[in-house]
Amino acid sequence: MEQNNKKQNTRPNGGSVGQVVARPPVVVIMGHIDHGKSTLLDYIRKTAITENEVGGITQRLSAYEVVHQDENKQDRAITFLDTPGHEAFSKMRERGAEIADIAILVVSASEGVKPQTVEAWKTIVESGIPCIVAINKIDKADANVEKTKTELAENEIYLENYGGKIPFVEISAKVGTGVNDLLSIILILAEMENLTGDNTLPASGFVIEVNLDSRRGIMATLVIKNGSIKKGMTVVVEDTMCSTRIIENFLGKTIDEATFSSPIRVVGFDKMPRVGAQFKTFQKKGDAVEEIENWKNFKIKIPARNAGSIADAGENKKIIPIILKADVSGSLEAIEKEIAKIQNKGEIQNAEFKIVSKGIGPISESDIKGVSCGADALVIGFNVKADSSAMEIAEKRGITISFFEIIYKMTEWLETQMEERRPKIETTEVVGRAKIIRAFSRTKERQIVGGKVVEGQMGLGSTVKIMRREFEIGRAKIINLEKNKIKTSTVEEGSEFGMMIESIIEVVAGDILESFSITQK
Repeated sequence: MEQNNKKQNTRPNGGSVGQVVARPPVVVIMGHIDHGKSTLLDYIRKTAITENEVGGITQRLSAYEVVHQDENKQDRAITFLDTPGHEAFSKMRERGAEIADIAILVVSASEGVKPQTVEAWKTIVESGIPCIVAINKIDKADANVEKTKTELAENEIYLENYGGKIPFVEISAKVGTGVNDLLSIILILAEMENLTGDNTLPASGFVIEVNLDSRRGIMATLVIKNGSIKKGMTVVVEDTMCSTRIIENFLGKTIDEATFSSPIRVVGFDKMPRVGAQFKTFQKKGDAVEEIENWKNFKIKIPARNAGSIADAGENKKIIPIILKADVSGSLEAIEKEIAKIQNKGEIQNAEFKIVSKGIGPISESDIKGVSCGADALVIGFNVKADSSAMEIAEKRGITISFFEIIYKMTEWLETQMEERRPKIETTEVVGRAKIIRAFSRTKERQIVGGKVVEGQMGLGSTVKIMRREFEIGRAKIINLEKNKIKTSTVEEGSEFGMMIESIIEVVAGDILESFSITQK
């Protein structure tokens, strides 16, 4: 039976023959940024994905299928989900764990456990799927495997022979050390989990990514968890549908059919399906339409929060509108999380970003025409371009369009924009206080006085408050300052002075001159 299962797990022509059979595992790779997740996939797939990633990090969830020979020299298929490591993409990581059967937690032997390592581990635990820890970069001179194992234990990640039962492999994704052992453990875990599927059923699974192509329309990347899909069927995702006229495998090659665990792309949805949602397929379009109607009837209605409303932010808060366009749904999610993170900073209480419009695809003329707030609005394109007509209108209206390819660069820019645009709150701080002992006669608006600094210091050129019986009665400017009849720029606490002030208010003995500074926060 075991041999039979292994044979059924192969996919030389995109499908298996039979009904309930062993299916290939879907594996999610998780971990901290730059710990080698994409490099590991790169080695497994013998491609150069990592070198092509902007900024050296993966910024979308992608799926890949590989074939590995087991100990009996049988070809076994494995589907990998590559998830971004940057903390902004946590929703995408969570989605990967929900869809996957097995998780690999990649930890660098040279850097050890990082915050996102712990976050990824919590996501894996919550999903309830089995996990393998891959201790990567063992080829580096500063690698310390034992220290990494200790740090894992300190974060309640207990490896085999180190107080726990989590299997681990020491690897170098760069040169391939230990990678075959990792793939073998994946296949063993898959057998233990008894993963099965029925390829005679219509395909069902999950949407893992959505994007808009200006020529081809709306495309969705799907991972099949059960059944098979063929040309001529109809895919339904909640209230969206698509005919399977164009099915592509993970390499972008057009195929006629696919079965469970395969990552595929389907082209031609009538509107954007929700990323993370389940999909179903139907032989008859009428059945697909009925499924959509059923979904609409049973869908729980939740009042949508008016993200475009500016009135609900409070009268004293400055609203900074954002028009956001991105390449894929996952990027939109990540950017929204970054914006929320900026909002939650304690010192920012008098300004707020408000996404008034968002979507997938290039920045269009209608996006720019929708900008009613003039130069106050931020128009952002993430991994997308702008139509020529949109650029023309933006130039005429004086609207700046900002383009980004790396999320942390965009976050840094947004933080700068928030600081520049938010209302500044002026705070007044007392620098020094001086008591007037003697006041001389005035000439026009100038007067000579003598006194003693009782707190802080008094400085030449400062503007001071004239305080009488603890009430401010006017202000004056120090235009000359002497200590021991010698001109000076500063008189410190405890020293007597003589000064000439410029003021429309006459100062008398007993008045307090209060020097202050105004800062903006």
